[in-house]
Amino acid sequence: MLGVLAREDLPWDSMHIVQVDERVAPAQHPGRNLTHLRDSLLAQAPLRPEHIYAMPVESAELETAAERYARTLQQIAGVPPVLDLVHLGLGPDGHTASLVPGDPVLHVTDADVAVTGVYQGRRRMTLTYPILNRARRILWLVTGQDKVTALARLREGDVTIPAGRIQRAAALVLADQAAAGPL
Repeated sequence: MLGVLAREDLPWDSMHIVQVDERVAPAQHPGRNLTHLRDSLLAQAPLRPEHIYAMPVESAELETAAERYARTLQQIAGVPPVLDLVHLGLGPDGHTASLVPGDPVLHVTDADVAVTGVYQGRRRMTLTYPILNRARRILWLVTGQDKVTALARLREGDVTIPAGRIQRAAALVLADQAAAGPL
C-alpha cells in the first residue's frame, strides 16, 4: 500500500511522517517498522528528510526517549498534538499499534507515547489511546485470513480488544477479501 501511495501526486513537501509504533531493535533491523517504511515509502516518495520522525528506540533510556518523542509531536502537531491521519493495522489478537492485550500501556491516559513490555520477543514504543483518539482520521488496513475474528470484533466495537478502544467516528476500514471473511 505504501509503495502505491508513494506514486501519488500529493503535497509531499508539506507532509510530516511520524511513527505509530516501533520495535526496540538496532537500526536497519528487518523487524523494525522504520525499515519497512523506508523501503516502501520513503525511498520512493519525494518527502523532505527533516519531515520524517523516527521513534528513538535505540536510546538507552527508553522512557526519556518516549517523552522526547511526545514533545516532538507537540512541535509538529500542536498541544495537545492532533494528527491528521493515522494508519493502523490489526493483529489476530485484536492489537493495534503496539497496544497489545494485557500490557500496562493500555491504561496510559496521561502520555501520548509510551514504552511497552515485551511482546513477540521485543519491547516497543507506541502512541497511546489519547493521541490516537484525537486523530482527525483513522485508516485501518487489515489483511489476511487470520484477522477475520479480530476484524469482526473491531466492527462490533468490542472494547475488550485493544483495537476496539480506538475512536470509530472518523475511521475507515480497508480489508482484503481474506480478512473480511463472510462479511
